[in-house]
Amino acid sequence: MSLFKARDWWSTVLGDKEEFDQGCLCLADVDNTGNGQDKIIVGSFMGYLRIFNPHPVKTGDGAQAEDLLLEVHLRDPILQVEVGKFVSGTEMLHLAVLHSRKLCVYSVSGTLGNVEHGNQYQIKLMYEHNLQRTACNMTYGSFGGVKGRDLICIQSVDGMLMVFEQESYAFGRFLPGSLLPGPLAYSSRTDSFITASSCHQVESYKYQVLAFATDADKRQETEQQKHGSGKRLVVDWTLNIGEQALDICIVSFIQSASSVFVLGERNFFCLKDNGQIRFMKKLDYSPSCFLPYCSVSEGTINTLIGNHNNMLHIYQDVTLKWATQLPHVPVAVRVGCLHDLKGAIVTLSDDGHLQCSYLGTDPSLFQAPKVESRELNYDELDMELKELQKVIKNVNKSQDVWPLTEREDDLKVSAMVSPNFDSVSQATDVDVGADLVPSVTVKVTLKNRVALQKIKLSIYVPPPLVLTGDQFTFEFMAPEMTRTVGFSVYLKGSYLPPELEGNAVVSYSRPTERNPDGIPRVSQCKFRLPLKLVCLPGQPSKTASHKLTIDTNKSPVSLLSLFPGFAKQSEDDQVNVMGFRFLGGSQVTLLASKTSQRYRIQSEQFEDLWLITNELIIRLQEYFEKQGIKDFTCSFSGSVPLEEYFELIDHHFELRINGEKLEELLSERAVQFRAIQRRLLTRFKDKTPAPLQHLDTLLDGTYKQVIALADAVEENQDNLFQSFTRLKSATHLVILLIGLWQKLSTDQIAILEAAFLPLQQDTQELGWEETVDAALSHLLKTCLSKSSKEQALNLSSQLGIPKDTGQLKKHITLLCDRLAKGGRLCLSTDAAAPQTMVMPGGCATIPESDLEGRAIEQDSSELFTNHKHLMVETPVPESQCERKASLDILFLLMGLLSLHVRKVCDYSSEVRDAIEFEGLDSGLRINAKEMAAFKAEQEERKGCTDAGANEE
Repeated sequence: MSLFKARDWWSTVLGDKEEFDQGCLCLADVDNTGNGQDKIIVGSFMGYLRIFNPHPVKTGDGAQAEDLLLEVHLRDPILQVEVGKFVSGTEMLHLAVLHSRKLCVYSVSGTLGNVEHGNQYQIKLMYEHNLQRTACNMTYGSFGGVKGRDLICIQSVDGMLMVFEQESYAFGRFLPGSLLPGPLAYSSRTDSFITASSCHQVESYKYQVLAFATDADKRQETEQQKHGSGKRLVVDWTLNIGEQALDICIVSFIQSASSVFVLGERNFFCLKDNGQIRFMKKLDYSPSCFLPYCSVSEGTINTLIGNHNNMLHIYQDVTLKWATQLPHVPVAVRVGCLHDLKGAIVTLSDDGHLQCSYLGTDPSLFQAPKVESRELNYDELDMELKELQKVIKNVNKSQDVWPLTEREDDLKVSAMVSPNFDSVSQATDVDVGADLVPSVTVKVTLKNRVALQKIKLSIYVPPPLVLTGDQFTFEFMAPEMTRTVGFSVYLKGSYLPPELEGNAVVSYSRPTERNPDGIPRVSQCKFRLPLKLVCLPGQPSKTASHKLTIDTNKSPVSLLSLFPGFAKQSEDDQVNVMGFRFLGGSQVTLLASKTSQRYRIQSEQFEDLWLITNELIIRLQEYFEKQGIKDFTCSFSGSVPLEEYFELIDHHFELRINGEKLEELLSERAVQFRAIQRRLLTRFKDKTPAPLQHLDTLLDGTYKQVIALADAVEENQDNLFQSFTRLKSATHLVILLIGLWQKLSTDQIAILEAAFLPLQQDTQELGWEETVDAALSHLLKTCLSKSSKEQALNLSSQLGIPKDTGQLKKHITLLCDRLAKGGRLCLSTDAAAPQTMVMPGGCATIPESDLEGRAIEQDSSELFTNHKHLMVETPVPESQCERKASLDILFLLMGLLSLHVRKVCDYSSEVRDAIEFEGLDSGLRINAKEMAAFKAEQEERKGCTDAGANEE
């Protein structure tokens, strides 16, 4: 046994599923035997009153039948039990039991038994008081300095103190400003009651002030009191402790002065009689109960404090003297003399674990037996060790942490989306214009192998898609049972969702023999929603502001085969142009090249390209998989459209800034509104009428401003939510293009998605910009770093809204540059060094020197648009150029040559694209002016190259 565990002397468990609190435990010689031995009195909220006299045969024994002296069911819940001189005419001890609406005083007596059953105990009701108000707690003492008897004071739930002089009711007083009752104690030294209010203040009231104050039956002040007659209840002293008080104890020992101990939620206070702090102790845990029990040295007091970590700490003032571990969380602790054990610690938990223990250690009397000496056969031991290692290896191979059959076959979740729309649309309260909004039915089937309980099915779809039902609950499912639930999905807003994918998550409990309540587990299933749920056939458009070209390695497929529901059947079954119109009103055009293996998507809104592009790639993959072709791939050779992406980021960030400003203005106007209200209230309460000085006009104008600002905040929140949804769509598109551009693996795309899409919904406290910037900074510092200096940089641990989006744009551009140079995305830092690889068309390298950077600056700006303001040209000193003239000019010639070749490739690809899609857009054709400008640019660059060669 550990040195710091409480030594169990006697313990028992009370009742079955009964509840207890700090007032349910008391130690006293309740049967007046006079031998100095205490009995344990316990009352429960179920109404059971029990009295124990433990006397175990040996340490650690459980409760015997003869240990229970008395057990009575009083029917009403027992809130508190106390022992004192509560009956007039005698100084014998009696038991006071507090119920919610009644106070009962009993006498406990025992009769000597003449048979083996032992002594018999019984209780007798001496008197009772029916309470007019619901009781909370009570205290007792010699109120007013009476001798030889104890009076009882009960505090009600509504803050009334009711004083009883034994069999008669004395008076009742309401505490001023009482909202919730707190702990109550009586100080005989100052003849005052000490309690804690809901304002986190410790308050003291003199008994004489309570006795002569106004009767509690008249809580409202009368006119006579307003004019100065009568006594008002005035507090003696108050102390603000800044937290809720859990308990109050007042002790007075011979070696120390009288003190008031207050246990708070995080602190422990010791006060003088006048309310001044003697000392306080900050606790590193959450306390549950306490008891100042003795004074072993002059001027100090020992205190027991129990906490929610099953620990009991012993303090001498503020010094920790001992800490011991308990088998339960104590809610009440007492110290008394039980049998022959003086200073026994009695603890009670909220579920009825009653234990008597003591501190210290017992010597261990165990001695290890002698081992028979025998010779060891090392060959046999080696063979046995090898066999055991084989067994362990086979077990590790065949088994997992959780058995696969139990983990996978407990519950199977499947989802099926109806191929047709609902005959009657379930869409209600939609805002998509004049279009008829369809709805589609989704059925989720649950099939379990074993008995399950507490099954909860939750459905999630990205907004503005909504569900007719998203929560389904089943209390129990028998083995081999199937449950099917159905719900409808439809578009509610006038903007597009970031993805057409839903998720069904099931949480359930699987009961076992050791755990009947069940082991919590989770299973999920994803389902795809049809494109026609948010899109209708539309007219193809010849012109568009945003265009994307996707390259493939297979011949083009007729769009009619890929999108059968969005075009009419043609004669040749070859459709290479198709239009899509979303329910929000935007349009997207899809073109398939007749002569090459390319597809073009174009639209007026950049974020609208995402759904059609993603759906095109998915349907192409499914089409070729059905054909048995496994080597189908897609690629992207154009420039990453960062300019359009940055515009959406700026718009989203601007809405966040506007929201922050509007909330500040709303807070200022609310403060102004409350200040004007206080001024008006003061004027209206004044006995002498005074002019309002246009305060009513100012109040009306401020009220209108508050309403207008609140409406503006709501409108900005709606716009911010829509902007975030569009930003997510654009982010998905950028990640897809980067993955096709650099041919990233699935794991690398998952890293990009985790970095760019860390939040489901952003707020003013934690937004998309600062979260993504921190993630990208981490990637650039680790796997995409160029040197060890970048890896040594420390990132800020706190996230806050940035001043602007410049740094975020710079990091996004730098990420693309590092990927273009050959960087690899991984979670480890092993791949921090860049790798050399061949770049596809439209990709630029990162300059290693300043001259190379100036040589290819124009080309890099064309690849990643709208980041020219992020590139700062560092001037090189002349001395440095002279020292490395030959090497720099060589780099310049190489950069100009690569630039020249790349421009020719890029221009030839543009001409090829224009020729491929010439049937639809005449604006795509190259004109003579552009050709002449290109030739002039070629001649100019050639002249620069020749001049550099001559200089060399």
